[in-house]
Amino acid sequence: MSWTLATRTEKMNPSVIREILKLTEKPGIVSLAGGLPSPRTFPVDDFARACAAVLQHDGAASLQYAASEGYGPLREAVAAQLPWDVDPAQVLITTGSQQGLDLVAKVLIDPGSRVLVETPTYLGALQAFAPMEPVVQSVPSDDEGVQIDALARLAGSGTDKARFLYVLPNFQNPTGRTMSEARRAALVETAAELGLPLLEDNPYGELWFDAPPPAPLTARNPAGCIYLGSFSKVLAPGLRLGYLVAPPEIFPKLLQAKQAADLHTPGFNQRMVVEVMQGGFLHRHVPTIRTLYRLQRDAMLAALEREMDGLDVQWNRPVGGMFLWLRLPEGMDASALLALAVERNVAFVPGAAFYAGQADPRTLRLSFVTASSAQIDTGIAALADAVRALQERSTL
Repeated sequence: MSWTLATRTEKMNPSVIREILKLTEKPGIVSLAGGLPSPRTFPVDDFARACAAVLQHDGAASLQYAASEGYGPLREAVAAQLPWDVDPAQVLITTGSQQGLDLVAKVLIDPGSRVLVETPTYLGALQAFAPMEPVVQSVPSDDEGVQIDALARLAGSGTDKARFLYVLPNFQNPTGRTMSEARRAALVETAAELGLPLLEDNPYGELWFDAPPPAPLTARNPAGCIYLGSFSKVLAPGLRLGYLVAPPEIFPKLLQAKQAADLHTPGFNQRMVVEVMQGGFLHRHVPTIRTLYRLQRDAMLAALEREMDGLDVQWNRPVGGMFLWLRLPEGMDASALLALAVERNVAFVPGAAFYAGQADPRTLRLSFVTASSAQIDTGIAALADAVRALQERSTL
């Protein structure tokens, strides 16, 4: 049989991160690569009780087909927890926030249309956008996110205007950076002046360490933004539960795209989350995640200070989230470093995968939330040894 593939499949590529995760199956390897929440944060006992309660009190409905918009009480709970006035009718429950990216891509992107992203940006978003065949342009960015002057130059006008800017203001994946209050205000004001919609992705916003981040972009201009959220980082990723909040004029098309994709997100999972969330559970549970992740971040920062001394390696100090961003010395390549690191039983993600345009080969992403403090010490020591080995190789 001869299969003829659609031309869009040429734009589909395997996730670099997923491929690297295969390396972590090697016995004894310390993985600082995956963006996986710590399984120590999963409320297993609470879900066991919720599962029994849902089956006992709402079993038949929870196992039946359901509304594509999502379970009403969950949509209401999402709307109630957001820091601006949200009508539950604007909330669409998705099968993970990754599906939200896919739905937005299907509804807003035509082949050849322009989409703007940060530099660097989330790899999963690039994968979601790619099959719709856009021209993805990377907006120059600094430690606070996109640079406003550069955005104004790239936004375009008329038929050349970008369809939207995709942005992660809080503890960004991959860099861990957080957009300041001043930059958020300027971004929302400039986007409104340009008529440029914003796609705000906020899976990590509750994982702050010392103080909550500034208000979301969407809270400042709900009519000009689509907002994506997730239960993966505060409850468990295996539930595959996320949500989007969209202006009324675009919501129906996103809903139709959802109906075509999977009819609806599992109703049983939605009901379990509603059951678990009763009584203010998240207000008690999320602080335990923050405490654990803060300790893990501190362990990684301490290990980097100790092991990278004299190596001219640079890194940031994230104030929340799951990731830390490194830059190697001039002339080094993180992809070449990865092979040496795996030989020493540690894995990370080279930063080049996160760039829509010209990549910085010196960058790499480390995750500090899944490995223990002892594993972090071992892994960073091995990584430093790999850096020394690469430096020695480059001088030969």
